[in-house]
Amino acid sequence: MCTAATYKTKDFYFGRTLDYEFSYGDEVTVTPRNFPLVFRNMGEISSHYAIIGMAFVSDGYPLYYDAINEKGLGMAGLNFVGNAKYNKAKEGRDNIAQFEFIPWILSQCSNVGEAKALLDKINLTDTPFSPQLPVAQLHWIIADRDKAITVEATAKGLNIYDNPAGVLTNNPPFNEQMFMLNNFMNLSPRQPKNLFSSELPLTTYSRGMGALGLPGDLSSQSRFVRVAFTKMNSVSGDSESESVSQFFHILGSVDQQRGCCEVEEGKYEITIYTSCCNADKGIYYYTTYDNHQITAVDMHRENLDGNSIVRYPLIKGEQIKMQN
Repeated sequence: MCTAATYKTKDFYFGRTLDYEFSYGDEVTVTPRNFPLVFRNMGEISSHYAIIGMAFVSDGYPLYYDAINEKGLGMAGLNFVGNAKYNKAKEGRDNIAQFEFIPWILSQCSNVGEAKALLDKINLTDTPFSPQLPVAQLHWIIADRDKAITVEATAKGLNIYDNPAGVLTNNPPFNEQMFMLNNFMNLSPRQPKNLFSSELPLTTYSRGMGALGLPGDLSSQSRFVRVAFTKMNSVSGDSESESVSQFFHILGSVDQQRGCCEVEEGKYEITIYTSCCNADKGIYYYTTYDNHQITAVDMHRENLDGNSIVRYPLIKGEQIKMQN
């Protein structure tokens, strides 16, 4: 289970939580402009936009979970188990394997509009990366500073939804997630008024009662509602430190703690990492389950005209600053 969100102050921010019971060996990975991107059915793109994001690198290929490119476009794939359905290759279409989708879009598109143009021609295929890495069932959020969309490949075809909330979790399909927000239109960051009855002397007895009814469980639908409410009512300064800090607080509203979501005997889903990308500046910030200190990788400190990917293993040990 995962949650993705967008946020805008002076700059545009994009990120996600990755919630799972184990890690494949995630690394912050920079794909420079001249690293050859070889696609199973679409040949090679030898020169493209530079990309930074979280990836599992296998056989030298970056399998991105989430990433931004140097133009400020972000994209993340989230679990969509039971609903995702990909196709076999089709003649006359851009046949892109599920694992190639993020580099296909981010290598060529500078904004959501250009991504939509590519989506008009795309056919997402069920080609696995390798026998050891089966096809992941995902849907995606694609966003720039002005717009966000959700892309879902289902039995009904490729669905592209405008995403005014700038939020995505897992199941159910995105249009159902958005519809469910209607049930929570009464929530407010302000204290409620007594609308129950003018004949009863009802009063507030605690701060925060405007949010009574905000779901607190770990289901994907509840996380969608909770992070959408948090994001839409979020207030921060527009400096980099204030914006980044606030973004981590937004996604912190859906953080998963070990022991609360058992997936099988003795195995628990946790928030393995949380990311926050300044898409305007090309900086990838992250925290991990065991390291709450924010760590950053700036893509522009790398040779973006290079032809080899750059990898930064995650700093996982807790970084505690002693004050005395």
